[in-house]
Amino acid sequence: MREARSVFVAALALVLAVAPVGSALGIPPPVVDPGSLVTNAPVAPPVPSEQRLLCSQPTWTGPAPVGVPAVQKLLGLEHAWQFSRGEGQTVAVIDTGVAPHPRLSVRPGGDYVSDSDGTADCDGHGTLVAGIIAARPDGGDGFSGVAPAAAILSIRQTSLAYQAKNSYRSDDPGGMSAGGYGTVDSLANAVVHAVDSGATVINMSAVSCRPAGADAVDGRLGAALRYAFEHNVVVVAAAGNLQQQGACKDQNGTAGWDAVRTIATPAWFSPYVLSVASVEPDGSPSPFTLYGPWVSVAAPGSNLISLDSTPGGTGLVNGTPQADGQVAPVSGTSFASAYVSGLAALVRARFPDLSAQQVMDRIVRTAHAPGSGHDVRTGAGLIDPVAALTAVVPPASDRDPAQGVSIAGPTPPAFVSPWPRRIGLAGAVSCLALLALVLTLSIPFRREQRRPLVLPGDD
Repeated sequence: MREARSVFVAALALVLAVAPVGSALGIPPPVVDPGSLVTNAPVAPPVPSEQRLLCSQPTWTGPAPVGVPAVQKLLGLEHAWQFSRGEGQTVAVIDTGVAPHPRLSVRPGGDYVSDSDGTADCDGHGTLVAGIIAARPDGGDGFSGVAPAAAILSIRQTSLAYQAKNSYRSDDPGGMSAGGYGTVDSLANAVVHAVDSGATVINMSAVSCRPAGADAVDGRLGAALRYAFEHNVVVVAAAGNLQQQGACKDQNGTAGWDAVRTIATPAWFSPYVLSVASVEPDGSPSPFTLYGPWVSVAAPGSNLISLDSTPGGTGLVNGTPQADGQVAPVSGTSFASAYVSGLAALVRARFPDLSAQQVMDRIVRTAHAPGSGHDVRTGAGLIDPVAALTAVVPPASDRDPAQGVSIAGPTPPAFVSPWPRRIGLAGAVSCLALLALVLTLSIPFRREQRRPLVLPGDD
């Protein structure tokens, strides 16, 4: 038995030495089918909806704001405005709607949730995003959006306060991970509508997560993002936030596409979008930011301020009410994405002849990271608005990224399926187990052979 046990120990050691660590399934980059594109969807809720929760509006906590916010200093926005303020650019905010505010230039873009024109924001989220992108400065405080001369096209596509009528399901695989009303298909419709409405930049701070290996539900969205790219529109998407529960709860590993546990859409369509992670003031990844080989760049995403979305509101907010009655700081990759959308508007105004790909390339190649190369946590690193507006950057190729050209940083490693290796390991373990079984069964025979030979006449 000792010999058989040794064989089993050797087999176990082999498995532990070479088996992949963790539960990552490994996935290839997404493939976009242009045939999935839908261009004639009505600008209306895809199914009837109803409001089931009271509107929840962000609020201001603590003393009144004084001076220029630290985030604006970190990004050097006052220096960047010497070169561009986003003149002539229209940024579509596909979100929970954008409320009218005296410091915003907002154009109605339609509603896929209810019957508004897109400028009703029951959740407050979309107005926060829009304020970071394009709020105008006010002499009473130091806050300003990144591109204060840009206009906002407000398209309401999702809301936590609404649900589909006659439905209480919250596990729709195509739903937004935050919950409420809205799906990846209505997001696709909104992208196409934003392109056709003249947007030069699109910001999407809504994310839908699913486990690696789950059936794809975002084919229409991928085709819509390619449609935007082919129509010279820069699309920016939040990388996604980790959740304690739900589809975004499993953090991805750092070994590229073979370490993906959670797919975040639209972020993972990074050849066609700038996917944005959140970093802290010291440049480290925020604890809530979802990693991924598709992450392009990073921007500040913690303890921010923006515009009040309360009907008739004129001030600033820095907190969002929670279900437990507490107020949480304005934080998340949603708002990191807004900084990059504002920067895209600055670059487009400064360099009007650049294509969408060249604008994205310029933002990526002027970002700063602690190390060298691409990082699945923060992409190419923290954006640098001044460098993006002034650096001499060789022209980027305008070839279709679907043909193998990466926009968002260096080309990720080629996908290598883990299954041949796993099958080989399984076969090796099976052979070792069979060998151990044979050795076990042969022990009585080998003992018989080792007995002393007794000759006639021996005592």
